[in-house]
Amino acid sequence: MNLQSMTGFARASTDHAGAAIAWEVKSVNGKGLEIRLRLPPGFERLEPMLRQAVQKRFARGNFQAALAVSRTGASQGQPVINEAFLKDVAGLAQRLQEQFGAARATADGLLALRGVLEMPDAVESDDERAALDAAIEAALADALAGLENARRGEGAALGDLLAGHLDAIEALTLRAEADPSREPAAIRARIAEQVRLLMDASANLDEARLHQEAAFLATKADIREEIDRLKTHVASGRALLAAGGAVGRKLDFLAQEFNRESNTLCSKSNAAAVTAVGLELKAVVDQFREQVQNLE
Repeated sequence: MNLQSMTGFARASTDHAGAAIAWEVKSVNGKGLEIRLRLPPGFERLEPMLRQAVQKRFARGNFQAALAVSRTGASQGQPVINEAFLKDVAGLAQRLQEQFGAARATADGLLALRGVLEMPDAVESDDERAALDAAIEAALADALAGLENARRGEGAALGDLLAGHLDAIEALTLRAEADPSREPAAIRARIAEQVRLLMDASANLDEARLHQEAAFLATKADIREEIDRLKTHVASGRALLAAGGAVGRKLDFLAQEFNRESNTLCSKSNAAAVTAVGLELKAVVDQFREQVQNLE
């Protein structure tokens, strides 16, 4: 079963021409496909391409993808001293020493002040920028592949759970179908007894009308259609699980149908045993639907 959960997490990193590239991607449940990107300043140009990469792989889920790019070694260029700012802070340090007896400023202390020593941005050619963008896209593809594997691993476990729920629904349906209270003879005997009690209680009751109402009640109490539909839904659920893919929405709709048939079965039941089966069905269907919410 090639199913995917909507929850997962993955990382991927690589080095390219003195730049360290790292991606973190994660996804959680969502009604549709929502993508939030966190990109370093200057990399906003990549957003359309990155969104398209996610959309090609996934159909549902709330995604967050964070990119980190750090320059290393010579790619950062030579540091530049802001001499005007250094002169100002050196003068301030000297005045503090003369007026308040502060410790004498040292060269390394002054250079450590923010804004004194600056690292200029590397100047990239168009080809260099295109190559960096391609490396970032490739790293994202690796991260998304890892996320997909994580989602598939959890999806396989969810598929096993859902298959077990379908087995339970089928077993309960067969129990309701085989219950002795559904035998025509049992239904006739029960209604006949009710009619006899009413006739004994009042001689003014119209016997023909009573039998007509009894026949209507007998028809209303028949759960054959509900049982047949439950069996059909079980078969549909198994087919969807076997097909795999983005079947979460279809299984969610199927869960609603299971719930509707379970409610009808309970309301039409004319025996405690069948009512008990209907209540068990509702509990299993709730579990089924809860797990379905996690599927893509």
